[in-house]
Amino acid sequence: MANKEALRIAKLGTTSFFKRLGPRKPYAGKVKAVILDWSGTTADAHVLAPAVVFAKVFEKHGVPISMREARLPMGLRKDLHIGKILEIEDVSKRWKQAKGYAPDPEVNGKDVQAMFKDFVPMQLEVLDQYTTLLPGTADAINYLKNNQIKIGSSTGFTKVMVDVLLAAAKKQGYSPDSSVAGDEVPNNMGFRPAPFMLYQNLNNLGVWPIE
Repeated sequence: MANKEALRIAKLGTTSFFKRLGPRKPYAGKVKAVILDWSGTTADAHVLAPAVVFAKVFEKHGVPISMREARLPMGLRKDLHIGKILEIEDVSKRWKQAKGYAPDPEVNGKDVQAMFKDFVPMQLEVLDQYTTLLPGTADAINYLKNNQIKIGSSTGFTKVMVDVLLAAAKKQGYSPDSSVAGDEVPNNMGFRPAPFMLYQNLNNLGVWPIE
């Protein structure tokens, strides 16, 4: 009984606190930060780097895919991307014809893991060929930084791949203040549309609120 009474009082106290606090007014100050993607946003205008390698990985595993199929899940972390390609109906059919069993699209399944193991070195081998900044990117970044706006970046690439991108971008005049790769977020949550790469960037940058 005493515990119930204590809980009731605690709830009343919490309610009273938030009533005093009131609703938060929308932020109306200056922009403090922007978070940018890599491929197709700041570099690699046609998002070729991952698509080309996805096609090569599937070909290596005996199931050729089209560039359209390689691109369909674009934006996901790369192991998740492979799983989503396996879920494409035509790809799944070709896989079953080639291997005699339906593919396992689960990220921790043997099919995704085997292909992702091949994907990483194959992507690293060619990544520096697709690091050219989009026209105007360096100028836009300089404008933002000159106006005290911080720059964060997020991507479905892994940290070791992002290191390649960062080194190449720096030579071209682009150095984000924070960079978060898909495998840098705890609990395997570094994928879109989940917001946690964004949140990690904002934490790194010391920026709040999100509006």
